Amino acid sequence: MLIMSIETSCDETAAAIIENGQIIRSNVVASQAEMHSKFGGIIPEMAAREHMLNLIPVIDQALKISGITIDDIDAIGVTNGPGLAGSLLVGVNTAKGIAFPKNIPIQGINHLEGHIYASWLEENNPDDEFGFPLLCLIASGGHSDLVLMNNHQEFNLIARTRDDAAGEAFDKGARILGLPYPGGPSIQKSASNGCSGNFNLPRPKINNSLDFSFSGLKTALLREVQTLKNLNDQNKSDLASSFQEAITDTLIRNTLQAAEIHNVKGILIVGGVAANQRLREEIKKRSPIPLMIPKVEFCTDNAAMIGAAAFYRMKNNLTFEWNMDVIPNLSF
Repeated sequence: MLIMSIETSCDETAAAIIENGQIIRSNVVASQAEMHSKFGGIIPEMAAREHMLNLIPVIDQALKISGITIDDIDAIGVTNGPGLAGSLLVGVNTAKGIAFPKNIPIQGINHLEGHIYASWLEENNPDDEFGFPLLCLIASGGHSDLVLMNNHQEFNLIARTRDDAAGEAFDKGARILGLPYPGGPSIQKSASNGCSGNFNLPRPKINNSLDFSFSGLKTALLREVQTLKNLNDQNKSDLASSFQEAITDTLIRNTLQAAEIHNVKGILIVGGVAANQRLREEIKKRSPIPLMIPKVEFCTDNAAMIGAAAFYRMKNNLTFEWNMDVIPNLSF
């Protein structure tokens, strides 16, 4: 089955052609990060306008690279939530416009499911390697969720963030330290020259819960900066290292606790924050349970993961969701 997938939930305009949920015939991403970096964050209206300019060229490029035409497509999967409403509308309406005249089955895909199914791309196949149930940590700019996956398309949300998500905390922490947007890569780069032990930032924990909370950690970082008054390059790197360590340690602690409680057979680490090298290295060292982390290019927003999720959603039921709407706060 050949699926064309479209992803426009935030500031990445992406399209892909995916075969049978795993084989990537093409995967094209046009990033808006440079444009938004001058504002220190994403401007929703600007993001939607850029999607309007970029999406058709990105789709054309994805088709060209794959060596197929629209007539060869079996189905279209498009992100319809969660995300920025204006950005989602561009993707969903474009997908409908392509699908309707050709009578191509079309399905709305949950962006968070997409992140999980990034684990099935290329040679990976967690259900064959580990079996179900699987525990999924989704760590991104808008989400820090622990999801129990009992089978394909069977998800149970067992923990989430109470306030800032991990990626959001990285962005806000970078702003406090005077580092550029996006915050995750900036803090990782700065932390490579720092010593985390020079500052003692807290590991947030909610009593009797596996939920996450990073707003207090952000406040603790701000207080350290205010106490120092004059922030030199070494202090900045040390604080970045300590901040990164606190976030990754908290994510790993809750994930491993959840894995033990639910007796899972494997762990999937997905989402933009899963690209963080410290998180990837440390959880591999500490996890007693087999785990899988997608390649870095499949952790950040892309359309290949949406195509993989669409395949497992549609392989037994090719549907036509002409009444599909965007759901900015879509959950599992």
